Amino acid sequence: MLLMAVFAGVVSLGHVIARHLSHDLHPMQIAFFRTVVPLFILVPMLMRQGPGWWRTSRPSLQFWRGMVGGISMITWFYSLSLIPVGDATALSFSVVIFTAVGAALFLKETVGARRWAAIAIGLVGTLIILRPGSDAMGAGALVALVSSVFWAAAVLVVKVLARTDSPMTIVFYSSIYFTILAGVPAAFYWIAPTMAQLGLLACVGLFALIAQLAMTNALKIAETTAIMPIDFTRLLWAAALGFVWFGEFPDLWTWVGGAIVFASTVYITYRESRAGGAKGGGSKGGDGAH
Repeated sequence: MLLMAVFAGVVSLGHVIARHLSHDLHPMQIAFFRTVVPLFILVPMLMRQGPGWWRTSRPSLQFWRGMVGGISMITWFYSLSLIPVGDATALSFSVVIFTAVGAALFLKETVGARRWAAIAIGLVGTLIILRPGSDAMGAGALVALVSSVFWAAAVLVVKVLARTDSPMTIVFYSSIYFTILAGVPAAFYWIAPTMAQLGLLACVGLFALIAQLAMTNALKIAETTAIMPIDFTRLLWAAALGFVWFGEFPDLWTWVGGAIVFASTVYITYRESRAGGAKGGGSKGGDGAH
């Protein structure tokens, strides 16, 4: 629970810094640093595992995981340049809902009536946050939702890859493709950062890596359902940091919708863990966060 709390706080701080930087730098440039900094740290760690750490039996699937995950990351940072961090965070809880739908449609996983009901409730919560027809449903909110859809797709690909490839191999290839996908367009929007901005850009990448390691280790030593409620503190952190840094605070409907979406994701995770336990084991989650 402590590790999951560290994940929630650190990843939220990284998102707030990214929103701050987006006032002067293009989101593509921020996304590039988000992925290249962890890559420089991860490669030496991977090399210590000995020969063959880079081998994969599913290169084409690694490519598609990198593409959909990279698009999710880029659209996420773009959304942070358009809407408050708290609003984007509330919408990000919908990833579990889209993942459950995708698992049923594409991986042919069995989804019972209770989980379908939780998915429907989660979608209602998402609509409460978006409030179609109101000012809340702007481009930034839609981009954040697109990011959630692509991240759910990335999680589904990871579920398939995890059957044959190690988590570290998956992380390595995704980092490579993320860097390429963000680096090429970033070159066209490149603005020479100041020393202060360079330090903050490095922090965005470093905090993302710390958050990923904290979440991965939390999932390793505890059941997902035991620590999932702590993930809701991401919205608390995002709201608090956004208010201190920018004077932004989510409105009542964002809190209500975010709570509904999060409650549905906790229930979906609980039902999936029960189903996985009945089959002799199940996945404990994806391979990281934005």
